[in-house]
Formats: sequence, C-alpha cells, structure tokens
Amino acid sequence: MQNRANILVVDDEADFAYGLTRMLAAQYPGYDCKYVTTIDQAMETLRREEVPLVLTDLRMPEKDGWDILEQGRIIQPETSLVVITAYGSIESAVQALKYGAYDFLTKPVDEEHLFNVVDKVLERYHLLTENRRLRRVVSKEGERSLIGESPAMKNLRHSLERVAATDYTVLIQGESGTGKELVARLIHNLSERRQSEMVTVNCPAIPGDLLESELFGHVRGAFTGADRNHQGLFERADKGTLLLDEIGDISAPVQTKLLRVLQEQEIRPVGSNKSLRVDVRMLATTNQDLETKISRGQFREDLFYRLNVLKVNVPPLRERKEDIPLLVNAFLEQVCREMGLPDLRIDPSALSYLSARDWQGNVRELLNFVRRMAVFCPGEEIELGLVHFLDSSGEQPQAESGTIVPYKEAKARVVDEFTRTYVQELLRQTRGNISEAARLSGLERVSLQKIMRRLDIRADQWRGANPI
Repeated sequence: MQNRANILVVDDEADFAYGLTRMLAAQYPGYDCKYVTTIDQAMETLRREEVPLVLTDLRMPEKDGWDILEQGRIIQPETSLVVITAYGSIESAVQALKYGAYDFLTKPVDEEHLFNVVDKVLERYHLLTENRRLRRVVSKEGERSLIGESPAMKNLRHSLERVAATDYTVLIQGESGTGKELVARLIHNLSERRQSEMVTVNCPAIPGDLLESELFGHVRGAFTGADRNHQGLFERADKGTLLLDEIGDISAPVQTKLLRVLQEQEIRPVGSNKSLRVDVRMLATTNQDLETKISRGQFREDLFYRLNVLKVNVPPLRERKEDIPLLVNAFLEQVCREMGLPDLRIDPSALSYLSARDWQGNVRELLNFVRRMAVFCPGEEIELGLVHFLDSSGEQPQAESGTIVPYKEAKARVVDEFTRTYVQELLRQTRGNISEAARLSGLERVSLQKIMRRLDIRADQWRGANPI
C-alpha cells in the first residue's frame, strides 16, 4: 500500500475520465487521483494500492462496472463505489445501490454534486481508518492497561514510571470514575514490590468503628464478639502495597493511628499492648479536596503532608476526549467477552457522537454506556440511532407489564419502535427527501432505504409535509 490513498476513476471514455480526474486532483490535493479505462486495470490497482473511492461507469466493453461491485469490495471491503451513468441508465444505477454502491452520479457530472459525494465518502473513509487503527492499538494495550494516547495520558504514564521507581507514599487525586484504583494498581505492578500482594481497602464502605480493626487487626477479647485474633490489612500487606481508596472519608481516630503508622512503620492491633513492625508502601486515593477539608477541621494537616509525599493527578475524560474512541473500542471488546457475544462493531458516526458527548461520570460512565449499547444492539453493528435512543432516554427499555417475551424479541421491538419514530421524523423534516434525510442522520442512503423497506415506511407520505 502507498502512503497516499487514491481516488480512482474507471471509464472507457479516456477524455471524460481524464477531465474528471483533473477536477478531483485540483479539489483533493492530498490524494493521488488517477484514471484507468478497463475493469482489469481497476482490479489491479485495488490489489496493489489503497483506494478509498472508485468512481466507475457501469457500461463498458468486455467487463463492466458490475464486476467492480462484485469483486472490488472483496479486495478492499472499505472502498466506496460511486456509479457514473447517463440519464437513460438511472434505473441501472438505482439497482447498483441495492448491490452495495455508495451513490451514483449522472453525466454530465455536476461539480457541486460530485464534491459533495466525494466529501462524504472521504469522511467515511477517515472514520473507518481511525476505527481500524484504534482496534489495533486496543489489542496491544490490553484490557487492564491505562488506555489513551492524549498528551494528558502520556504525561500520566511518564509520572507513574517515575513514581513507581520509588518507595514513597503516593496521593492519587481525581474525579469519581477517572480510574484512580487502576492507576494505583499500575504503580504497584511497576514497583519493586510487585512480587508481593497489593491489598485494597474501600474506606467509605467500612463503618468507622470497624475500620480500625480491619486495618490494624485485633486480639482475642478486645471487644464483644472478638473470639479470636484477627490479622489486619497492614499486616497482610507486609512487604507489599496497601491502597486506601477514598481516604478523605476516614474518621478522626483512624486518621491519628494512620499518622503513627506512617511515622513509625509499626501498627498496634486493637486490644494489644504490643506493636508490630510492618514494611508497607501506602497509596491513597481521593476525589475530594483534602486541603479544603483541613481548613474545615475535617482532615488532619499532618496526615495530609505524610500522604502527599508524591502526588498523581488523574485527568477527567473532558480533558482527554481524543481518547474516547480508544476507550469505546476497548470496552466493547471487554463487554462482548463478559457477555459471551460475538464481536460487535460500532458505526463511525456513532463513535463520533460518543467522542463529542460530555461524560460527567468519566470513564466509569462511558463503560456503563458501552454495556447498555452491547445489551440492546439488535445486530452486529451499533448504529447512531440506538446511541441516540439510549442517550436520550436515560433508561433501559422495559418490556410491557405482564408480558414476557424472549429477550432478543423484546430488544428488537424496542429498537424498531425507536427507529420508526426517528425515520418518520427525519422524513417529515426533509419533506420526504431521502438523500437529505440520510445526510442529516449520518446514515448512508442505501442503509436508510433498507430500514424504510424493513419497517414499511414510504417517503411519499411525507412529501409536502410541514417541517416546522
């Protein structure tokens, strides 16, 4: 494959092909625009070079444009084929659309219409190419790695490598859902302590009166119900790492005891009069502003400075939106494995929509949305219409009360109901103009027509309708 992709014109009328090629070359200088006069030459070009767009005549001596429609897409499945036809052959061009052609142009070619079609084809090509690249990156990154190519994520990776090489305490700050626990896991896995255990304690999940016992352990008889000695999490993490997740929620008494551990590297189980030495590296995460809590008397200042030897800030998703396509592809693969589904694809227009959307819950919210898309996707590809529905409803579709039908049937009904409403609104807005409806929706014209046939929606019902 060459570095620059090609736009290929195929027509046995050499003068016409040459003129069209010159017009395209002037408009799209970033592409190699060329022409051939036979189908065999076109096939050879497709085998040898990357060709996102082929503009081909249908009727030519010996082999004709139907051969490209049949064989060309086998050679390069992502190539878009645009049929060029005389006015008298429009019926054949429409037939070509049913067989997979992207669009058709009539001779003589209208320049504005030509550039409009080519712009859409090239946009589709770039989205497909980017999607393919992201899948390759995801396969290399792996499910549990820190996914992202943005400057913010590159800086974070660099910081983690430096932080992991030390044995100092680390405070990991970031909004809810940004992946702070994953960052802590990576610090441990990159450190010299990776052969030992990393123990995680979710501080808000444990009542304050029990957290002390969980962290430091207790001896038999220390309190009612303590009928045996209990090993604390610090002792269990000896020679390894202890992660205190959301440390901003711990009580004042536990804060005091944590400070002693950080100062002395020793713990005292509840009810014991002996201290135990421990060799533990401590990591702590928080989504709160600890300095504000200090000013309010809710967090010990001396403990904060003991924790804040090294600081890592995990960026929110809004500061690295360019990573969203990577994350969506990675999560989609992960969710399909979790659910035992065949691999799902996501339409490039749907991926663009997700990339532009705000995610207040950050990576966690995005992952949950991908799960919903996978559950309610009726086919092999997640389309923009389904994404719009899930995003606007905010809820998972429900079956009718009292009616239990097979899961796939229930899902298909909900998607069909949304699709019918969406397409009818499109046609109303465009007064039955299918090409304009396809443009507004981000769907290919052929795909929209297939949906309309399946749901028995007629465009002529909406011609002349008031779009307001």
